[in-house]
Amino acid sequence: MVDVLPEPRRGADDGKGTTAGGPGGAGRDTGAGKVRRQLPRWSEVRPLLRPRPFIADGVERRLSRAHTIADLRALARRRVPRSVFDYVDGAAESEIGIGRARNAYHSVEFRPRVLRDVTSVDTSVDVAGRSSALPLVLAPTGFTRMMHHEGEIAVARAAAEAGVPYTLSTMGTTSIEDLVRAVPEGRNWFQLYLWRDREASARLVDRVIAAGVEALVLTVDTPVAGLRMRDVRNGLTVPPTLSPRTLADMSLHPAWWLNLLTTKPLEFASMSFWNGTVEDLVQHMFDPGATTADLAWLRDRWPGKLIVKGIQDVSDAVAVVELGADAVVVSTHGGRQLDRAPAPLELLPQVVRAVGDTAEVLIDTGLSSGADLVAARALGASAGMVGRAYLFGLMAGGRRGVGHALGILGREATRTLQLLGVPRMADVSGEHAALRTGG
Repeated sequence: MVDVLPEPRRGADDGKGTTAGGPGGAGRDTGAGKVRRQLPRWSEVRPLLRPRPFIADGVERRLSRAHTIADLRALARRRVPRSVFDYVDGAAESEIGIGRARNAYHSVEFRPRVLRDVTSVDTSVDVAGRSSALPLVLAPTGFTRMMHHEGEIAVARAAAEAGVPYTLSTMGTTSIEDLVRAVPEGRNWFQLYLWRDREASARLVDRVIAAGVEALVLTVDTPVAGLRMRDVRNGLTVPPTLSPRTLADMSLHPAWWLNLLTTKPLEFASMSFWNGTVEDLVQHMFDPGATTADLAWLRDRWPGKLIVKGIQDVSDAVAVVELGADAVVVSTHGGRQLDRAPAPLELLPQVVRAVGDTAEVLIDTGLSSGADLVAARALGASAGMVGRAYLFGLMAGGRRGVGHALGILGREATRTLQLLGVPRMADVSGEHAALRTGG
């Protein structure tokens, strides 16, 4: 058998210090180890020129450049006044706690398995007794129409389209009745603060019952308002105050101001109108005297799923479950109440061991990717709650921006499952991830 060698390519080195085509290579590099250069032909360049198609719709064009939640955050920062962005982005005091919460997710070590069929994966899980497309709940956030004039209804619609629950806040700018009418197909939850005025709290609970809400989320980590220094320095009020500083800001964000001034007045839908700082409102409303007796009162009054949010200690988790809570949320309020509080992800396994057999355990604070959702599942949570992630999307592009954020989280979760070698989110467990303890 004879081996036939391919003919050398045009201009290839002939092994004699010259290049094919003539002695010395006539204007080409010569010598051993030198690279031959030539001007590319148009036929060679043309296939490489693939300009991005022009997208006429401004919102779609803007969102097409956002591939992560961090990208959406950067877009959001440019779309709204600084005080509004800082309200969403900021945390309590020196913001140490939120940093620790996020770093806990950074310390997760995944433990992938190989040669598993992950051609397709199922990201759905059961959350609060019903199937959810992702282990995800959109957390309650206040003053949502301040971030974008479409507000809570836009968020609820995006959540319904994505197949995940949405939680309307007591501090929301849309009433529970309007939300349910606008998005009757959604998994609509409601978040409650216990007010100093218990009769007002009772009337609000009765409204929520009448609206047919699926679950009630009682937030218990706000006996007083946390000190959020960004809001203090920005002088944030609801509605925004027209001052020389805010008037100057109009020139930088005209679209935001136009939408604010030409749509329904910004106010709290679950209470009488308030005109003052966020901190003053919280101090006026929240009750530092609330105790476990108030939780027992609420359990007797509320007929549906009762979820207690703001658990930062194992014994508290045990106590609220004994009083009838169906689920708890290990949470530090997005790092916005007590600075230097425990990192929820580090506390999560202990809470799951203590109450996981009798109640569902969710987690909030620090999640910013689909991989974080998978990590939370691996450490025992049924689902993670996110607030900032979807608010960045809302600020960047309204309802479509929220949908874009949820799409990012979904794609990241899907890819993480595939790389882990786990075809079903419901099968993710402690064998697939752990917190690194050093190094």
